[in-house]
Amino acid sequence: MATGVLPAPFSGVNISDSKLGFGKSMNIVRSLRSARRRVSVIRSSNQGSDLAELQPASEGSPLLVPRQKYCESLHKTVRRKTRTVMVGDVALGSEHPIRIQTMTTSDTKDIAATVEEVMRIADKGADIVRITVQGKKEADACFEIKDKLVQLNYNIPLVADIHFAPSVALRVAECFDKIRVNPGNFADRRAQFETIEYTEDEYQKELQHIEQVFTPLVEKCKEYGRAMRIGTNHGSLSDRIMSYYGDSPRGMVESAFEFARICRKLDYHNFVFSMKASNPVIMVQAYRLLVAEMYVHGWDYPLHLGVTEAGEGEDGRMKSAIGIGTLLQDGLGDTIRVSLTEPPEEEIDPCKRLANLGTNAAELQQGVAPFEEKHRHYFDFQRRTGDLPVQKEGEEVDYRNVLHRDGSVLMTVSLDQLKAPELLYRSLATKLVVGMPFKDLATVDSILLRELPPVDDHVARLALKRLIDVSMGVIAPLSEQLTKPLPNAMVLVNLKELSGGAYKLLPEGTRLVVSVRGDEPYEELEVLKNIDATMILHDVPFNEDNVSRVHAARRLFEFLSENSVNFPVIHHINFPTGIHRDELVIHAGTYAGALLVDGLGDGVMLEAPDQDFEFLRNTSFNLLQGCRMRNTKTEYVSCPSCGRTLFDLQEISAEIREKTSHLPGVSIAIMGCIVNGPGEMADADFGYVGGSPGKIDLYVGKTVVKRGIAMSEATDALIGLIKEHGRWVDPPVADEDELVIHAGTYAGALLVDGLGDGVMLEAPDQDFEFLRNTSFNLLQGCRMRNTKTEYVSCPSCGRTLFDLQEISAEIREKTSHLPGVSIAIMGCIVNGPGEMADADFGYVGGSPGKIDLYVGKTVVKRGIAMSEATDALIGLIKEHDRWVDPPWLMSRFSVSANGKDG
Repeated sequence: MATGVLPAPFSGVNISDSKLGFGKSMNIVRSLRSARRRVSVIRSSNQGSDLAELQPASEGSPLLVPRQKYCESLHKTVRRKTRTVMVGDVALGSEHPIRIQTMTTSDTKDIAATVEEVMRIADKGADIVRITVQGKKEADACFEIKDKLVQLNYNIPLVADIHFAPSVALRVAECFDKIRVNPGNFADRRAQFETIEYTEDEYQKELQHIEQVFTPLVEKCKEYGRAMRIGTNHGSLSDRIMSYYGDSPRGMVESAFEFARICRKLDYHNFVFSMKASNPVIMVQAYRLLVAEMYVHGWDYPLHLGVTEAGEGEDGRMKSAIGIGTLLQDGLGDTIRVSLTEPPEEEIDPCKRLANLGTNAAELQQGVAPFEEKHRHYFDFQRRTGDLPVQKEGEEVDYRNVLHRDGSVLMTVSLDQLKAPELLYRSLATKLVVGMPFKDLATVDSILLRELPPVDDHVARLALKRLIDVSMGVIAPLSEQLTKPLPNAMVLVNLKELSGGAYKLLPEGTRLVVSVRGDEPYEELEVLKNIDATMILHDVPFNEDNVSRVHAARRLFEFLSENSVNFPVIHHINFPTGIHRDELVIHAGTYAGALLVDGLGDGVMLEAPDQDFEFLRNTSFNLLQGCRMRNTKTEYVSCPSCGRTLFDLQEISAEIREKTSHLPGVSIAIMGCIVNGPGEMADADFGYVGGSPGKIDLYVGKTVVKRGIAMSEATDALIGLIKEHGRWVDPPVADEDELVIHAGTYAGALLVDGLGDGVMLEAPDQDFEFLRNTSFNLLQGCRMRNTKTEYVSCPSCGRTLFDLQEISAEIREKTSHLPGVSIAIMGCIVNGPGEMADADFGYVGGSPGKIDLYVGKTVVKRGIAMSEATDALIGLIKEHDRWVDPPWLMSRFSVSANGKDG
């Protein structure tokens, strides 16, 4: 690797394609020769005596750049030192609490409504409130809003949100405490997303224009003692910035720096920065680049954190936790907003939870022992992908799908859940084919059982076998597997059990899952280099105050990368009983999201003993999708609403979601107005944007394709647009049962009258095997083509003399390969013989603990002990020459499939 040194501080390089984290003012000035290649080095315009360590700009790059610092510490949470910025009477900065803020949604001209909304927000505990100010009328209203609030003894600082309106900013600076300016549109026209070639002189003239327009506001803020936020949005970069830097985090930073340099030139320092994006990965990269540049320049301005257009409900909270929580774990952030498509006061609670999480980590300086970090990519996303399982010779089941290439979801399952297998299968989001589970798009990949069922619990063990047979991994602790072995289970071991050799008591070839904290001494981690593991579970106990889960995991990944150990790593978080749902979402988004946004990790396992199973599963998939890994549902970019919004955002958002939520891989932006609309749709495939009152504009990417659509028609027009681009599929049938019932009704009603010679069931989003099996079941149910054993089984009632579900499962497991044979399983004698009119053989409860066996309606064996009855039934079938051994099944199918029976 080429290395070198460079005078620091460092500012940047003049390359239009740069995403490397440099400012614009530098030039490549000389070349060095290192080894057998030419290496370019960059010189700073601010020469100093300190030297910065260099590294390649990217893998294989000849360009050496500084290994930039972006936080106070890489091994623990230390809050970044900043100056204090005063917003009214509220102090922002590292010496003060993390401040909470939100934004009103009412029409600013409606003074009474806005005052009422600010009061509700303040009563919920916000420190700062932002209000949109788009024109002169709104600016005039701001004076009355401020006066009325003061009269009512509400002195909460107010922030004016400004876009495209320098004169409005000047006016409202006379009454509000802080001005938010968007560098992408304060002095520039609205972006047309055009690539424009600039000469150096043309570029400088644009900067001079910005200075001319922006300087009066800076002077006004100095005069009145106002604060300012230079708030870059990924979605509203100017054409100039995008032409020079691309639509990138680098461009976001430079856009803000253009304005910051003017502030500093005028000796104005009462400002903060923000770098917002709807994509948490982009947002994290942009803030890190910003701080790295500030370290280089010696700047200490505070940070306002937020993921813009995060959406609603758990999705919005999860995206915000991923972005904001990640940066708080790095010690970055002095004020935060969680942008939700909900009433603004609903944002305060998740804000407080995030602030508390960040404050606690910084106060305790949670971390691990110092370690050298060389492999993590701070400023660009490069995923470390663990080696997925491959099939090994001699293995009886397929382990290749116990993990998913795009990110895995693991869950814990209890013995109680195994008592109702079909409910468990549904909870795991499998497709059910006549009660049998199959993996689907959002099915849990593997499960952990803290306790295995007893060896004689046939129902539970059959349920686990069926899951294993469809490549769902089943993990059990070493002690459980040694005492109650489950065939083909993977075994959970810790480092002590590995180093002590306890795992060697297992049969050779057993798949291992290793639980690791990440903060163990390196000599204990060494054992990982000498074993073959299917995956690692990274697990730090939730209640350890001084150890940082995030930093422990980073240390673990550094060890794995340094030693070329490529086991997949699953982030396992075991939450305590009683944790609030929002708290769980925010902790999961922070602790696992902070790693996944850096490409560190292959999945998650969230464990919370008193939480709803479906909630944990959905939260896990939301976390992966929020980190831009595994898409299992439609992705929405939805603004939080403000005074500019031209329709009821919550109502329209709900309507669109109801009709389009079944389109995984499709992203839809729902934007209240044009301010950030086109740009924030950078990640979206389709956009629904308020164009004018009562009218909607539709976008494909950043391009408007339909304008002025009446709101009553706009949702259908959006669906039509999705169809035009080949991205639409019809919503799935409610579930497999719905399809089975419709097929049985519509086709069965004809076949039972002898009308028809077969069926063809077509459902584009349903599993092929499910459709095939349902078709054969339909024919067999209409007494046409027999392709499997037929069962007559009573539904159980108070007379039933044995566990009907357990015995039925046991008999089916051993006899399901006998097409042409029918078996009745009846709980008691009441209807037994008569209902077995169509059955060849019968298994009937005769008395408690005793079974009678029938051939047709005739009892042939009485009072057989239940423990022996299934084998006795099989013996009876053999006596009547109706038995074949299971391997014969496939040849029977091939011989009988001649089509004459349907």
